[in-house]
Amino acid sequence: MGTFRNVIFILTLCLPSATALIDGLYCGKHICYDVLGVKRDASKSEIARAYRQLARRFHPDRYRAGDPGLEGETRESAQQKFLLLATAYETLKDEESRKDYDNMLDHPEEYYRHYYAYYRRRLTPKVDIRIVILVTVCAISVFQYYSWWSSYTEAINYLVTVPKYRLQATELAKQQGLLNKTKKARNRRPKEEVREEEEEIIRDIIKNKIDIKGGYQKPNILDILLCQIVLFPYYACAYVVWYCNWVYRFSICREEYGEAEKLYIIRKYMRMSQVQFDSLDEQQKNTFLERQLWIKENYQLYKEEQEEEMKVKMATDPRWKRYRRWMKNGPGRMTFIDD
Repeated sequence: MGTFRNVIFILTLCLPSATALIDGLYCGKHICYDVLGVKRDASKSEIARAYRQLARRFHPDRYRAGDPGLEGETRESAQQKFLLLATAYETLKDEESRKDYDNMLDHPEEYYRHYYAYYRRRLTPKVDIRIVILVTVCAISVFQYYSWWSSYTEAINYLVTVPKYRLQATELAKQQGLLNKTKKARNRRPKEEVREEEEEIIRDIIKNKIDIKGGYQKPNILDILLCQIVLFPYYACAYVVWYCNWVYRFSICREEYGEAEKLYIIRKYMRMSQVQFDSLDEQQKNTFLERQLWIKENYQLYKEEQEEEMKVKMATDPRWKRYRRWMKNGPGRMTFIDD
């Protein structure tokens, strides 16, 4: 029992005094109100007026040895007092900071809570976090839109060079009489200019006639992150309505699935996004429907067949043979035998 009391006594000596001002917090050992020469019930205007008067006197740029009120002061001491005045003013001009400081004066025994309140305020970012999030989302959205346009332009540039699409676009341009206009103007304009105009006509036809899907489809402003966040409540409500309608039609009323519903179930089984599924050709989708893959048992059978087909392909592909031989020989051994 005596040992326990001794430990408590030693810990009590190690703790800071509950009645003392905390050094390192606010004005340290000084009372901020006394530093500015105001009472605790002083208004903001009184505090600001007192600070301006004292700051003019102790400001380092205005210090003159022997000035009234500066007797016995050096430049260094005047600068220290100016810094203390600035600290007192910064503490008392803000309502929240002044409230925390008054609480420390009234309840000095709550030592660690005062430390937490002080450093929480000091370390909290000055910029509103909502503004930071908004700027970040906008920057990501701009990057998304720019990268999608780059991918779409890259796809169009490639399709213009494909003979099949180029010939089809040229035939459509002739049928619409677009290329005839450029032929009539050849005698009056340079050949390079006419050729550029024809290329632009073919490019426009490919843009309008070919439906590019997947990762290279034409960008939609509603798909960027900012619009998705703004429209999230609408999408959430629409999904709830759609889900309730689905349950009512197919679980309660036992309606038969339509083609759209069958494809939706197949896509969910395959764990593909809407963009990925849309990039599949129509013949492949028709194959899914013919095999009735919306039925789970049929899909499991189809999945096993695909896995077996992939195994056979891997077994017969020379590249996979070389890889298996390399793994069998060991990664540390090199072979120059090729199939």
